[in-house]
Amino acid sequence: MSRSIGLAHIIRHDDGTSTGVWGIYTLQSAFQPIFAFKEGKLSVAAFEGLIRPFRDGEPQSPTAFFGTCPAADRLHIEALTRTLHLLNAGACLPQEASIFINFDPSVFTDRSIADKALRDMRLVLHEAGIDPRRIVCEVTEQKSASQEALYGFVEALRANGFRIAVDDYGADESDIHRIKELKPDIVKFDAQWITHLMESGAGFALLTAMVKGFETQGIHTVFEGLEEGWQLELAEKAGASMVQGYVLARPELAPTSFRGFVQPPAEESTVSAASSPTAPATRSRPARVFGRKVAP
Repeated sequence: MSRSIGLAHIIRHDDGTSTGVWGIYTLQSAFQPIFAFKEGKLSVAAFEGLIRPFRDGEPQSPTAFFGTCPAADRLHIEALTRTLHLLNAGACLPQEASIFINFDPSVFTDRSIADKALRDMRLVLHEAGIDPRRIVCEVTEQKSASQEALYGFVEALRANGFRIAVDDYGADESDIHRIKELKPDIVKFDAQWITHLMESGAGFALLTAMVKGFETQGIHTVFEGLEEGWQLELAEKAGASMVQGYVLARPELAPTSFRGFVQPPAEESTVSAASSPTAPATRSRPARVFGRKVAP
């Protein structure tokens, strides 16, 4: 794979952003903020790049788009979506924020393929003006061809200076083994799984213990898919390092309004649920134990 595979399908725009073209689809980058807890407040720490396909100007499901792509094209599409996100991140995101990029390890079946793809990625990073240390690579075990291929791919990512995040963590035996072997910098907890645990005292205690265990190993945690205020409150109480979800901010297509995101003033009170789709609100909130409110 060469650098031109990604860039050959890129269209540059006057506002500095880019779109991609693949067959009948136009591809756009969307970015969703990831917030970090710090001293009882939330501030934007990172953004996740998400692909948004369009056909004849109408939005399409990313799942449907990837489902129509032949397996032989997946390596090229990986290059295109990665290039698109990085160019747009350089154009419209805060320069200090980390950038989460999804990777499909199944397309990197050989170390030489991974090494070449990541060399090309570093060239795109240079063009976009992005320090490689800002990049967090999200990988999943479920899509990998084998354990050996997954471990080799993660080794290649680290060799290029990128941080590693394990996505969709659900605490079954396979997930725990994956954490031990990959030693990631960040673990992103599966949204449905953490919501289920939050609905009982025993589940919430388990969740809290797991977060603490990761933190003692130097692994940061992200609770993703949070959609309600009570989930955000419990994420903070459980000790999560970072949170992501509609309760705080929805993804925005590039160009985004996120470049001007700033940390709330120090004198403001603890962050609660968002009062707008693109910025955190700060206000006092009552204490809560666990679980959603159920009518009697």
